[in-house]
Amino acid sequence: MTSAEESLGFSKVGDKVKALFELLKFRLAALIAFSGAMGYSLGASDVSWTKMVLFCLASIGITGAANIINQILEKDLDKMMKRTQNRPLPSGRVTVEQTIVWAIFLGVASLFIFVVYFNMISALLALLSLVLYGFVYTPLKRVGPIAVFVGAFPGAFPPMIGWVAATNHFGLEPGILFAIQFFWQFPHFWAIAWVLDDDYKRAGFKLLPANGLKDADTTLQIMIYTLFLLPVGWLPYKLGMTGINSAFIATVFGVLFLAQTFHLMRKCTDQTARQLMFGSFVYLPIVQIAFLLDKL
Repeated sequence: MTSAEESLGFSKVGDKVKALFELLKFRLAALIAFSGAMGYSLGASDVSWTKMVLFCLASIGITGAANIINQILEKDLDKMMKRTQNRPLPSGRVTVEQTIVWAIFLGVASLFIFVVYFNMISALLALLSLVLYGFVYTPLKRVGPIAVFVGAFPGAFPPMIGWVAATNHFGLEPGILFAIQFFWQFPHFWAIAWVLDDDYKRAGFKLLPANGLKDADTTLQIMIYTLFLLPVGWLPYKLGMTGINSAFIATVFGVLFLAQTFHLMRKCTDQTARQLMFGSFVYLPIVQIAFLLDKL
């Protein structure tokens, strides 16, 4: 084999590895792992950094597996959208068979970590999250906004899984962490759906609420779900999970987040929807970090 052939071979392997990594949607998976790590840190009496790393790896792996299932089922639809047409599957950089093997490996390895290093409850919740996202939420995206409601469940699981992984106990505390992230999902995802509405329509996705239009009815739905964040943001303090400072921070950022929904209601533009989308990215990590710092 000549050096040119060896170089070409390494290049092909490198391209394949890069494509498999892209399938993970690593930035999204890392954000979800961060949310789960916050739940783990809140629940743990003493944080083991070895376990924290293992938890994050398992979280990224199970999220990556769910993302890959989503991309396998939507590979033909992804070809229709500008945002997704260059993903590894629609662009032909990996085969469906290779992608299935990658998803199985990630899913099994992640569940193994949850079972061996944490507990069975966290593993079952992680598996349920994968099934709901990959096999229920994904096909419902072409049915209607019910998909957003269903998708909000696996989307809100990470901090709950983190708490359960740390404590091997399911109760009000992880339920509250779930509730905060559950209600946050709606303004977050509908803001994204608003901005990407034209692209989504090319694939037949029907995700905006109410009548499916970018109008006041849709913004009212967004505002109602955001409003729930104000009372649930106080519940960790009421349950003794955190102190009063984080409750005030959750309230302040909840009010600012809610104000953005009113701004969207007044303007009903893609620009204000994009502002709300970025506002959602700010709200959740700040509130979760505030809860953690208030516990320390």
